[in-house]
Amino acid sequence: MELQLSQAAWEEFQQSLYERDDRLDRRTDDQTYKLDERVDAWVLSAHAEAIFSQDIDPEVWETLADLDMEAETEEDAWRLIRSFYLERGNVLVRIGEEATNEGATAEGAWPDDREEWIFSEALATRLGLAGFAH
Repeated sequence: MELQLSQAAWEEFQQSLYERDDRLDRRTDDQTYKLDERVDAWVLSAHAEAIFSQDIDPEVWETLADLDMEAETEEDAWRLIRSFYLERGNVLVRIGEEATNEGATAEGAWPDDREEWIFSEALATRLGLAGFAH
């Protein structure tokens, strides 16, 4: 499954979450939360299967090595990682308005601020991630 989220929706998604005892969950109006339970990109990254981000070190090469794969370029490495996880039912989330289904812009270039995150289907479903997609 692939989802496209605007930057605003991505931020809203993160704000709808909290982390307690290393578990992510959705906030509810009837509960109070501590400041240290807030979720930002750094906290969320610990729960992702893989990340391609300009803001968070994506560790593309380490992820590729964990999968026992090799690639010539970082772009090729990410394509292999993305394919590996998608073939196993994980969820690819693209953040931003510019990316097409292949990840490149309509002009064929990869956006400098590209954000792609991969989550397990179970986690994406439990957190209601699809509800933030457009």
